[in-house]
Amino acid sequence: MLEIPMTWFSNAEVMEKKTSLITSSKSNLWVELPEKFSQKGWRSHLYNHYFPSKVVRETWWWKLLFLWVVAGFVGSLWIFLLMNSQAIDKRREILANMCDERARMLQDQFNVSMNHLQALAILVSTFHHAKEPSAIDQMTFARYAERTAFERPLTSGVAYAVKVLHSEREQFEKKQGWIIKKMYSSKQSPVRGDKAVAEIQEASPDAEEYAPVIFAQDTYKHVVSLDMLSGNEDRENILRARESGKGVLTAPFQLLKSNRLGVILTYAVYKPELPSNATPAQRIQAVIGYLGGIFDVEALVDKLLHQLACKQSIMVNVYDTTNGQISMYGSNVTGNNIYHNSSLNFGDPVRKHEMHCRYKQKSPLPWLAITTSIGTFVIVLLIGYIFHATVNRIAKVEDDYREMMELKKRAEAADVAKSQFLATVSHEIRTPMNGVLGMLQMLVDTDLDITQQDYVRTAQASGKALVSLINEVLDQAKIESGKLELEAVPFDLRAVLDDIMSLFCGKAQESGLELAVYVSDQVPETLIGDAGRMRQIITNLMGNSIKFTEKGHIYVTVHLVEEVLDSLETEIAEYSNTVSGFPVADRRHSWKNLKMFSLELCSSGQSSLLTTSSDLINLIISVEDTGVGIPLEAQSRMFTPFMQVRPSISRIHGGTGIGLSISKCLVGLMRGEIGFVSIPQIGSTFTFTAVLTRAYANIKNYKVSEFQGMTALVVDHRSSRAKVTKYHLQRLGIHAELSKDLIQVLPRIINGALLVKLVLIDEETWIKEADFYPHFISELRNVDQPDIPKLFVLANPTSSIKSSLPGSKEYNSTIIMKPLRASMLQVSLQRALGSEDKENYRNGALSSPSLHSLIHGKQILVVDDNIVNLRVASGALKKYGAKVTCVDGGEKAIMMLKPPHSFDACFMDIQMPEIDGFEATRRIRELEADLNDRIKQGEVSSETCRDFLHWDIPILAMTADVIQATQEECLKSGMDGYVSKPFEEEQLYREVARFFKKIK
Repeated sequence: MLEIPMTWFSNAEVMEKKTSLITSSKSNLWVELPEKFSQKGWRSHLYNHYFPSKVVRETWWWKLLFLWVVAGFVGSLWIFLLMNSQAIDKRREILANMCDERARMLQDQFNVSMNHLQALAILVSTFHHAKEPSAIDQMTFARYAERTAFERPLTSGVAYAVKVLHSEREQFEKKQGWIIKKMYSSKQSPVRGDKAVAEIQEASPDAEEYAPVIFAQDTYKHVVSLDMLSGNEDRENILRARESGKGVLTAPFQLLKSNRLGVILTYAVYKPELPSNATPAQRIQAVIGYLGGIFDVEALVDKLLHQLACKQSIMVNVYDTTNGQISMYGSNVTGNNIYHNSSLNFGDPVRKHEMHCRYKQKSPLPWLAITTSIGTFVIVLLIGYIFHATVNRIAKVEDDYREMMELKKRAEAADVAKSQFLATVSHEIRTPMNGVLGMLQMLVDTDLDITQQDYVRTAQASGKALVSLINEVLDQAKIESGKLELEAVPFDLRAVLDDIMSLFCGKAQESGLELAVYVSDQVPETLIGDAGRMRQIITNLMGNSIKFTEKGHIYVTVHLVEEVLDSLETEIAEYSNTVSGFPVADRRHSWKNLKMFSLELCSSGQSSLLTTSSDLINLIISVEDTGVGIPLEAQSRMFTPFMQVRPSISRIHGGTGIGLSISKCLVGLMRGEIGFVSIPQIGSTFTFTAVLTRAYANIKNYKVSEFQGMTALVVDHRSSRAKVTKYHLQRLGIHAELSKDLIQVLPRIINGALLVKLVLIDEETWIKEADFYPHFISELRNVDQPDIPKLFVLANPTSSIKSSLPGSKEYNSTIIMKPLRASMLQVSLQRALGSEDKENYRNGALSSPSLHSLIHGKQILVVDDNIVNLRVASGALKKYGAKVTCVDGGEKAIMMLKPPHSFDACFMDIQMPEIDGFEATRRIRELEADLNDRIKQGEVSSETCRDFLHWDIPILAMTADVIQATQEECLKSGMDGYVSKPFEEEQLYREVARFFKKIK
């Protein structure tokens, strides 16, 4: 026995060596064929050669990230400065608009007052100078000026001075009753100065012309009689006014009482006949008086600002800038804040005025610019973080990818190791099991008493159970690795089902169960698929049913999916019409989870899942039992590997819990589905579908010519069971008539309306109508027919019907034991009809044609390093007369099979020390090829080679390794077949017969 240390399975050194070997071979291939880069290799090549290393990439990335942050900060600062500048410009523009608006309104109101002064001048000219006597006196003027003051809101007072020549002074003074007084200086003027000063009066000195005030508003009536030409500033204004014909302003001065600054606007009053385009000299000659208006500038500006809602938002200053800058309104507060200058035009081209505006409060913080720049910088940081995270993620993915590839290599290596481990363990377990089972089979052929035979059968059953467990574990491993493949060979599904019935016949007999199988007539006789896997699925399902069924039946049905769909609406489940009479779970409920049986498909009557090709066959196979059923809480995990309904199941019934899981995977490989329905204490029905291919050549046909044209009567009160009997009879070419009651059909047999050759009655029906059968048998004897119908009773193996059959002594009846199979039924009918083929029948089953004659006298070489296996193989072959030679090594086999030799076939073990079976077979084939070439060239005569012109000895592999790769290696090395250990004699005989047929 080869010892396998478990550390070998986990030792990575072996796999690393294999991986490095594979890698080196691949690298050489890439060097030789660079133009055939795969996509994966090309991507790896570019990545390794054109992209820098990980450290360099990280260094450059940190530099790029730093530059990105700096650029973002500079950009955010630029945005702040730009938006702040725009905000300042906007604020300056608003200030300019506000200042210009105030300057414009001040000018408009000043012009209104000027217009009213001009109107007053025209009034004086009209009613004083043009009337004789004058219609205006001081009282009238003062009263009128007082009442019309609202039209001149900006003037604090008005006065009128008349032009008086020196020659007219004396007469004027007499007429007025007062003398013309001298105008005070600017520092002592009663208009501009203190009121006490106004009491000091002097006569105006002699001059060519005088301008004494004759009318004045009551507020300023103290200026009456003063000569306006006697003051320097007033004289200058009067001279400019009469020369220009426009209003003339004085410099700012402090007004009486209010102590605020003001100006005097002077208008010249001309004679009516003055032309409009008069020259300055003409205006001087035509002047007759002067009208003056006193303006309170501060009151004017205050009133204007009060009219505006936002008066408090800016500061306003008014200056006279004719000779320097004289403040007329506002404080002289200056600062670095934003300000704006607006020009003022009060109608006097000589005097210049300006309005200066600035905000009262400092500029607020530019929050929009601040938030925008900060937000931009935050976005830059976020983008940098995102790119940083992305780069880190990419780096992590790259690292994970490298790690994944490394893990993938390890997993692949582990998978190879696992496969090798399974193959080795399987071989090492099967090798002694082959010896155990072989020796037990040889022991059975010896003379044993009943107790010894029971011990041997128990040992055989245990060994076979262990082999079955090994097969299931290997199948599960293949499924997990995805290496399970299906064959595509022609097979007879009905024959497969017969074999399965034979397999479970003994267990059913022990449990008292009735086994039945039915295949629809529409299912082709020969199909192409994997017969072994189909057998495995049905065997797993029936094995479970046998384990969990104590009474009733197990019923296997096979239909076409199209056939079931057509009858889906009309089929009604009748529990009383089952095979055994026990209620069952309706199999239609097991279809509800299958895609092709969804409600939509049933309503439409067709399915897109069904194959449309005429060569593809959609089968639906159901296994129905009357067992204990599956608990509801366990139904969801039925197809989970190594899961039992409850822990005690494996102890009570045995099993590993992977049979259904393997079956589901196999069904999936057959492009089908599997489902089930189960009712506790009623039973379970498992249903699966499979897609196979139609085969046009029949493998085997049970329709023997001697049965053609026969008619049989089947009497069974259960129609389902009668249908099963009819199915098996039709396979033999016998037409079957069904009847539930002999009383109804007996008249037809007596009067000749129904001619039957065979009458098959079910045991249960026979017992049920026991009182009628003596009369029935008596009537059969009196039937006027050439041959009296043969009577058969269909009985279960556990029944004692031979002793209980009424009339069995009086009438010769044959008992056929269930379950029915075509081969067994054929032999039973042949026996009853007297045409038994004893050569082809042995122990109630059809045998292979003349196995003994094929093997007898043949020289067979058996090669195996295990002495037990040698004894088993040689014993099985010698039993049928073969001459067996045994050798224990590959080198000896090569020497024995070096042509020419006298052997007819060779059984070669695969795993042997020094030279294994593969190498030994290759060398033998080389020796045969060399000798064949020499024979063709005539170097060796045919007599020397035992009259063989072509040497090719059949070599059959014997091994416990059932891995698919091993089978392929067998054929590749030149072997002709494959037998797995432990093998049974029938398998061994079948392979030998195939070889000897070929070489016969």
